[in-house]
Parts: sequence; structure tokens; C-alpha cells
Amino acid sequence: MKMIKAAILGFGVVGSGVYEILKENASGIAKKTKEEIEVKYILDIRDFSDREDAHIFTKNFDDILNDEEVKVVVEVMGGVEPAYTYTKAALLAGKNVVTSNKELVAKCGTELLRLAKENSVNYMFEASVGGGIPIIRPLATCLAANNVKEIYGILNGTTNYILTQMFENGVSFDDALSDAQRLGYAERNPAADVEGFDACRKIAILSSLASGKYINSELILTEGITKITKTDVKMAAKLDCVIKLIGYAKLDGEKVFARVSPMLIPKSSLISGVSDVFNAILVNSDFLGEAIFYGRGAGKLPTASAVCADVIDCVKHVNINRSFVWEDKGTDFIVSADNTENRYFVRTSDSSLMEMFDGAELVGEENGEIVFVTAKTNEKEFMSKAKGKCEYLRMMD
Repeated sequence: MKMIKAAILGFGVVGSGVYEILKENASGIAKKTKEEIEVKYILDIRDFSDREDAHIFTKNFDDILNDEEVKVVVEVMGGVEPAYTYTKAALLAGKNVVTSNKELVAKCGTELLRLAKENSVNYMFEASVGGGIPIIRPLATCLAANNVKEIYGILNGTTNYILTQMFENGVSFDDALSDAQRLGYAERNPAADVEGFDACRKIAILSSLASGKYINSELILTEGITKITKTDVKMAAKLDCVIKLIGYAKLDGEKVFARVSPMLIPKSSLISGVSDVFNAILVNSDFLGEAIFYGRGAGKLPTASAVCADVIDCVKHVNINRSFVWEDKGTDFIVSADNTENRYFVRTSDSSLMEMFDGAELVGEENGEIVFVTAKTNEKEFMSKAKGKCEYLRMMD
């Protein structure tokens, strides 16, 4: 049986999980690929000299780049640099690259996918969106006969855990965040999660893939969950709703709209019951209708298993490009949030604000604030009346 050599860039949570799976499931993986996979190098700047396998660790990327035996490079370093420089060099050298790095894919995916195609190798990133949930490959292959109309869902496990604690246990945002950090669900600096940036990169990748056009994550309206209070939770429950951070993309002909924001979700919705660190992504297409992908969106072994699935795919097609592609078509096709319509859940201490919206309905009053819901309203019009005078959430119909 032939042997394929691989390298892992980064030996953190995901990188160590990839190594563990490739070692422990080596025989089963070999049956699937008809070739054995051996990790020849692990790149990390830390010292691992006390390990039994210390000989495979290196601090020099050139050891990997210049080794013609290495056919698959697993990039699980995170961030843009040096991950971008290493990934580009590997692709140009004719090596397949697998990643879980959502920030790099969202920012540089267009170029890296092009380089993979030009060099007859693959750039794969199943783990960059759903962690252990398969979504990239189903979207690009299983749903290929469909036109995707909408993609939306819970794309961040940390925020979903926090919101679950607020709804189920009545705790404040700050206490729920502290609990998430204690359990290892949230980083010491949780901004990427709680401000919505992580979910933004994920919906950018999904909408780029579904539309075939690069969606710049920096152009996506992104709002986090830091302003949600116990009053919001109580009033949402009165409306038979829960609050979830939702990544949303709508594809309408050549036009694409994407947004990340906390939303009121009716309890009748498929995704309303998704709790704790679980994620759920709903894809609505013209012939299949609604399909939902559910599971653990993060964690060492769930994410590593998705990375390893891509490694197996690369080994099966070492010199055959199977990467998904999208093109940079500018920004004219991206719909501005100003041109959308929503119902809004509004919390304010200014009781006169409700009078500015025809058809607004009072939900309740608490702690000197009123909460009301608007009729469907143009976003630009809503912002001109309400911005700076209230806190608001959009509602999913």
C-alpha cells in the first residue's frame, strides 16, 4: 500500500485533534483511501522535545515546503498571517491544503481557490464554517442541482450557549459570558464571538459558495449580542420567541444580501430549539426546499474530524482539482441593508418613540423602559427614526 505524507501547521486544539484522529484511525482511513497517511511534520514554534514523537516537530516551514514527499498540508494555525503566506507557498508548490481557518478563507479564499485550480491541487475548508457539521460539501455537491435561495442559522456555539443560559436560567449576559469562559467555550477576549465577527466570516463563506461570487465579510452588516438584557429575554418570551444570533444570506437572481444580527425567532421555527454550543444551518433551495444541518459547531475532535475528511478527499484526488470556486465580481450585486424590510423589537426609555411607527404594538414595560414591536418597516426609515434612542432586535417572520 502506498504512503502519502502530510504536514500539520499548528499543534493547538484542532491540530492535535487532527494528529490524534489520523493516528488512531489510521487503518480505517487507509481502507477508504487505499493509501496510508503519515504525518511527517508538525510545525509549531513551541518546544515539544519531551514528546516521544519529537522528531517530527519543526519550527521551519521550509522543511515542509521543500519536501516533495509532502502532498497534503493541514493549516490550523488561525489568523491571516503567517497562514496566508504558508498556504499560498504550499499551493504554488503543488501541495494540497486543508484548513479550518475561517478568517483566512473569508478574506483570501478567492485567490487561494484560484491558485489551487491553476496548480491542479485542492484547497478545502469544510471545518471553517460548521466545525464538525458537514455543510460546505453538501452545499457544493449534494445541492448542486438546486438554486439556493436562503441560508441562515446559528453559526456560533459560544453565543448560542450564552443566549441559552440567559433564556433557560435567567442569568445576565455578563454572568453567562463568564460561565462560557470558565467552561472553555469562550476565549479570554470573546469579541470575535459576541460581536458577531466569527458568524460574519462564516456567512460570507457560505454566501460566496452558494452564489459563486466573492462576498467580502467587511461589507456584511454585523451586530453582536452584548446589548441583550434580561428585559429583552422576558419580553421575547411573552411573544413566544427566543433570541438567537443569526447569520443570514438571501440570494435573489444576481443579487445577494447578507447580515449577522441577533433576532427574535418564533418557537415554531426549526432552529428555535437549538441550544447550548450546538449550531444549526438551514438551507432553502428551489427544488429541495428546506434542509437543516445540525451538530456541534466547534470543539477539538468534531472540528478535527471535518478537517480529516478533507484530508481523505485530497488523498483520493492528489493531482485532481476538486476545490469549489467563486469569483470576485465587485460589489454592485450586494444588496444594502438600507433596502431591506423588517419588523423590529424595540426597547426604549423614550415612550414617544412608539408613536413614530404606524401599527406598532406594545409588548410590555419594565424598569422604566417600554418594549414594542413595529410593523414591517424599511431599515433606512427605521434607523432614521430610532437610532440612538433605543436598543432593537430584528424579528424573523
